[in-house]
Amino acid sequence: MFNDRLLQTLRDAQHLVILTGAGVSAESGIPTFRDAMTGLWARYDPQQLASENGFRANPALVWGWYEWRRAKVMQSLPNPAHRAIAQFQPLVPKLTLITQNVDDLHERAGSQFVIHLHGSLHEAQCIACAKPFALNATPTVISESKRVEPPRCPACGDYIRPGVVWFGESLPLDGWHAAEAAAQNCDVLMSIGTSALVYPAASLPLVALTAGAKVIQLNPDKTNLDAKAHFNLHGKAGDLLPALLQAAYAQ
Repeated sequence: MFNDRLLQTLRDAQHLVILTGAGVSAESGIPTFRDAMTGLWARYDPQQLASENGFRANPALVWGWYEWRRAKVMQSLPNPAHRAIAQFQPLVPKLTLITQNVDDLHERAGSQFVIHLHGSLHEAQCIACAKPFALNATPTVISESKRVEPPRCPACGDYIRPGVVWFGESLPLDGWHAAEAAAQNCDVLMSIGTSALVYPAASLPLVALTAGAKVIQLNPDKTNLDAKAHFNLHGKAGDLLPALLQAAYAQ
């Protein structure tokens, strides 16, 4: 199923970077933004739900929608891809896990020290003073269209906003710098379930290639990375990763 060069590349890896995208979470039943008609943008303009202007214009709609998303994530479970990624950690001298996803399924599968490039649904902060805000452990929103007034910041009184990266916003600098440094210093990078279209995250495999690393791509569909990656595996991450793990490391 896997060629010997691919398996040896994994066995020889000293610093493995794994970059995951929405396709990994989709296998746990979490809708992606790109699915036609059924995607998360099917009923709304993205600018209504994922921009500061949209939040300011209708804070109750946006807050309710993100709480609904958080509830959906909490009802979902890590899939075989999440679990396989966690199992890679003790098998290589160094592993850096970078995700574009805003859920916590990697952590729930057992991965540690995950770099969240686009923030997290499970974090929140004041839109004005950026003071962190602790969310209720269990969201009560069960409808994507239910409007819920956001909490107010105890420090300054402005609205609390979701802790995700919205359109027009920069990635968290600490996370981005750590991700970029890992891509520059790894010897193998695996890109899993990502369209290779969303920048700057999509530049990380290219950074790794420029630095001389081997790049492995796992994705159901072809992407712009196909022509550049050393290895392309087409299929579901939940099918491919456990089999790859077994083939490369089973004694």
